[in-house]
Formats: sequence, structure tokens, C-alpha cells
Amino acid sequence: MNIINSELRREERAIFVLRELYEQYGYKKYKMSKFEEYDLYLENKSFLPSQQVITFTDLNGKLMALKPDVTLSIAKNVPSSPKEPEKLYYNENVYRTPHGSNECREIMQVGLECLGDVDLYSQCEVIMLACKSLQKLSDDSLMVVSHMGFVSGLLESCCLPRALEEKILKCIGHKNSHEIVRLCGLAGVSSGMREALVALTTLYGTFEETLDKAEKLIKNEKMQNSLMQLRELSNVLSAEECSCMRLDFSVINDLTYYNGLIFQGFIDGVPTAILSGGRYDNLMEKLGKETQAIGFAVYIDQLEHCDVEDECFDTDVLLLYEPNADIAKLTAAVKMLTANGQRVRVQKTRSEKLRYKQLLKLGDGGLEILETND
Repeated sequence: MNIINSELRREERAIFVLRELYEQYGYKKYKMSKFEEYDLYLENKSFLPSQQVITFTDLNGKLMALKPDVTLSIAKNVPSSPKEPEKLYYNENVYRTPHGSNECREIMQVGLECLGDVDLYSQCEVIMLACKSLQKLSDDSLMVVSHMGFVSGLLESCCLPRALEEKILKCIGHKNSHEIVRLCGLAGVSSGMREALVALTTLYGTFEETLDKAEKLIKNEKMQNSLMQLRELSNVLSAEECSCMRLDFSVINDLTYYNGLIFQGFIDGVPTAILSGGRYDNLMEKLGKETQAIGFAVYIDQLEHCDVEDECFDTDVLLLYEPNADIAKLTAAVKMLTANGQRVRVQKTRSEKLRYKQLLKLGDGGLEILETND
């Protein structure tokens, strides 16, 4: 991994390097309360990854919630019409119930938000920082990009009821072409439109090749404008280190909140997306804010899936010493080992519970190797 070599836990190292990256581009740290009024989440439940929200009543009788999301809190609290762009980053704990679990977890989340006049440069900068974030976490990463305007434009051309649009949108996200065909058949959608919807499930690859294929599906101005934005993005970022970026029109999100670019990031060793973001002007409008917004979050807790073998040891060195040992020599030995970047635990007796790479003992002749574990 590219993360700096230190004795910090992997998650702490990730927070350090990502914070440094975002500050390098002028983003300021945003600090918030652990609590928000429950109404904020009740009115925007479909925006949340998990529908379960932990609530409590404060001393004033107001129903509050432990924060399940950071973006909603920032969106609620920024000025309605900022005079200049708000460029913010955060590292905060959120409280969620993961899919398939009945237990709430405290999850560390790092991310950034750009609010205000989100022009081409702002979008390119956020996408570039998302790519760099992945590269900071792993040498083997992938980011997939889509555009909700292209997808929603195609759905609008089909003139479908809202409920059916949502069903087809989910099918696109699951790459379920058979169900798309079935639903289109029930709704009397023409064969040409049906084939275009099915094609969205397979439109994946480099920007150049995928945009050429998508060009053939354009049905209206909204789709044309979306592809133009993607081409501009590709042209700008071709000069950046974004080789991990791919276009995938099956990446979708809720049309109620997202209206433009959306993206997800993956790294080797983690089975799900470790980064997720997009353009969410619709959310800002829903909250009564006259501004645009784009951002992403990095789910730091997912790093626990990476390099498990590096975490199987509690310490690199277990150093034993006798009760009558020379403490000055012992201190010097510890200083030497830690200076070499090793984690060292010092105690008098061997432990049956600790997992260590090497067992050393300080004797009259210096350090003696008693045991080495691979």
C-alpha cells in the first residue's frame, strides 16, 4: 500500500494521508455535532444507505438522531446562496446498521464536499481527488463513473409512470436485462427504446470507447448534454493520473437527489465500494438551498478487509527481560527496534495470548532471538 509507514492503525494512516491530500487543494476541515434533529433524516430516508436511524429524546423533549450521514448535515447547515464556493472535507463517525445485520455500527467516514457554483473545473477537481484518494489507499484501484442525466433522459423518452421508472432504474443498477425486457413488455415500450435501456446494462469500458457506443443511444437534448459533460471530463482528466477511471452507465443512484455525475471507487481486497459520490443539486433544492453541490465519501471501516495478514500480529517484537536486567540497556534496545519501524512490547514473561512476529530476550550478551513467526 502507499499509505505512510508508521505505527498508526491502517484506518488512522488513511485519515492522515487523505486529510493532507484535501488540504493541499484548499479544502477546509468541517466539524459537526454527533446529533441532528430526527426530522432531517425522516424527510430524506431514501437518501440514506440504511433506513435504520438511532433516535433519542433530549432534555428539551426534542427527538434527535445519531448522525447516519455527513452529507445531509453539511447540506442542511451551509448558507443557502454562498457568495463563494464552500470547499470542505471531514472525518466523522456515522452510525448505521449494515445490510444483513441487526447491530448498529460506528463507522469512520472521510470525504469532501464542494458547494456553490459547480462548474467544469470543480467537477474535474472532485473526480480527480476521488481517483487520488483511491490511489492513496491501494496500488490496485478502480473508479467507475456515470451520469444520471443520461440515464434519466432515456427514461423520460420512454414516457413511463414514475413507479415503473424506479423499477427499471433498479434493474439497470443490477444489470438485470431480462427484467427490463419484461417490464417494458408490460408497459408497451417500443422495441427500440427497450433495446436502448438494456444497452445501459452493458455500457462499460474506457471513456473513449464507451462514449462512442453511448452516442448511438441519444434520444434527446438532456442525453446529449450529459455525454458532452462526460467528454469534457475525459479530456481534462486525461492529463491527470486517473488511469483507474472507467465509464459504467449501470452505476445509478436516486433521481430525487442526484442529477449529474455519479461515481464509485473500489480497491483490491475490499468486496464492496470503498468510495461513493456524485452531483446532488436536487438534494440542495429539496432542502431549500439555492446552490449546487458535488462530493464523495470514503468508507474507512472497509479497510479492515485489506491485508489481513499484516494485522494478524499484535506486535512485531515481544521483548523479554529479567527482573535484574540493566534498564538502561533495555531502554536502548527498545529505542533501536522502534527506530527501525518495529512495534515493540516489553514484559518480563512470555505471553500465551499475544501474537508476535519475533520473540527476543535481553541477556548479558545483548539481544537473543528465541522465536521467529512468519
